[in-house]
Amino acid sequence: MLAKRIIPCLDIKDGKTVKGVNFVNFRDAGDPVELGALYSREGADELVYLDITASHEGRKTFTELVKKVAAHISIPFTVGGGINELQDVDRLLSAGADKVSINSAALRNPDLIEQIAKHFGSQVCVVAIDANQEQGDWFCYLNGGRVPTGRSLFQWAAEAESRGAGEILFTSMTHDGVKQGYANEALATLADALHIPVIASGGAGEPVHFRDTFAMGKADAALAASVFHFGEIRISELKQYLRQEGINVRL
Repeated sequence: MLAKRIIPCLDIKDGKTVKGVNFVNFRDAGDPVELGALYSREGADELVYLDITASHEGRKTFTELVKKVAAHISIPFTVGGGINELQDVDRLLSAGADKVSINSAALRNPDLIEQIAKHFGSQVCVVAIDANQEQGDWFCYLNGGRVPTGRSLFQWAAEAESRGAGEILFTSMTHDGVKQGYANEALATLADALHIPVIASGGAGEPVHFRDTFAMGKADAALAASVFHFGEIRISELKQYLRQEGINVRL
């Protein structure tokens, strides 16, 4: 059985990790390169960097950052944010990213998934889905959870897979930031329906939440941000705990 993956996620604005997050033991709290190197040393399996800068200028800064990050880590990393066409993918892969994550652009233009899969391979294409639970069903949102689409999470995930997505990164807006655990029921439904890996996101607050999303949610990987950034959970200790709980992780 494949090892379950632990993936820290960093939101980047103008080349710095977003303010308001007090990273532990850093002289320069905003340096995503240092953070990435730390997580890499601590045993993270992969990293995700999301560019939340809207401007073209910001995109250039982000591309430069991707180059620096790539030089300092030895684990795969995924980049997302503002990817709308093949040119964007090419630019980020050339800078050293291993995969790209597309979200709103894929919902608006599903052909983009096929184009990326055809040109670069499915393994490069991560389709990220932000969904909220409403009246017993799950619906997808655009623009960082601001614009409702009316599309079902499960239907869209199945379509993304059929178009060539290599992985689904599902963030539960219902659970995000609440730190009460991941959306394990929805994750298990996704895992049963799809043939590609599912990454759980939104809801991590303590080590048991990771165990549960692997055991009950059948997730292939778990992504988290604040619990790692604030030093609430150390990756090396989390992995030791998961191993003791019978979850197959790479130590």
